[in-house]
Amino acid sequence: MPGDAVLVVDDDARVAASLRRSLEYAGYRVSVAADGPAALAAVRRNHPAVVVLDVMLPGIDGYGVCRALRADPATADPMVLMLTARDGIADRVTGLDAGADDYLVKPFEHDELLARVRALLRRRPAAAPPGPVVLGDLSLDPTTRQVRRDTREIELTALEFQLLHHFLRHPRQVFTRQQLLDAVWGGGNAATSNVVDVYVGYLRTKLESGGEARLLHTVRGVGYALRE
Repeated sequence: MPGDAVLVVDDDARVAASLRRSLEYAGYRVSVAADGPAALAAVRRNHPAVVVLDVMLPGIDGYGVCRALRADPATADPMVLMLTARDGIADRVTGLDAGADDYLVKPFEHDELLARVRALLRRRPAAAPPGPVVLGDLSLDPTTRQVRRDTREIELTALEFQLLHHFLRHPRQVFTRQQLLDAVWGGGNAATSNVVDVYVGYLRTKLESGGEARLLHTVRGVGYALRE
């Protein structure tokens, strides 16, 4: 439906800009990513309803992006329209087996792409409201944006909330700083700074200000993990 978010993933800037114009003219909210890692970060950050995904991408190709989306419960929901210049049956089967919902061969008319997007949105399952995410005495409600340690309510900034939500969606998993930068900040210029360490420090201060046990741990030489 117009107003839904669409992510366009294509490393050809002219193609991406053209698709963006067509989709925005049709009323969609559009973001763009130019490679596989940026696409995964954008889905985690923006939760689009549809991903228009080119197969030939730097970093991770479209098949790899689609498999990664479907393997992660936090990113498994968007409908995926895969774009490719390959017209072989084997290529289509590979895309569908990777988790794509539809397949469009280049070159195509933009009217056909818009019709495919509309059809995917009609097929989209109704989403249940997300419930609170819990680890021990820590709970985060993505709908109300309330965070608590037991009964104590914790006020977080938007970035602190997003970082904590990412950790809570993957409890006990160890993340490198670069993985956190890609997932929460989208990589880019932030990758040269100590922004992850700073925000982990902010979160620890707020999560432990009532004397509670540490949940956000440093894994020496690797990164950080949220665990009891």
